Amino acid sequence: MADRRLLKIGVVGTVVTALCCFTPLLVVLLGGLGLSAWIGVLDYVLLPVLAFFIGLTVYAFRKSNRSKAG
Repeated sequence: MADRRLLKIGVVGTVVTALCCFTPLLVVLLGGLGLSAWIGVLDYVLLPVLAFFIGLTVYAFRKSNRSKAG
């Protein structure tokens, strides 16, 4: 049960972070809220977060496969 939950968190986090990285969704949102000064920092924050969630997804997928096999 915990393996599936960890996998879901990893996949959802990866998708959300990828949407914010590769689309102007977050830029438009921050600009609309008047927080456009944060736009310059997005690359320094979102790319490591994306790498973390991809790693979490891979870890959870491997852990899930090992528990099913053994």
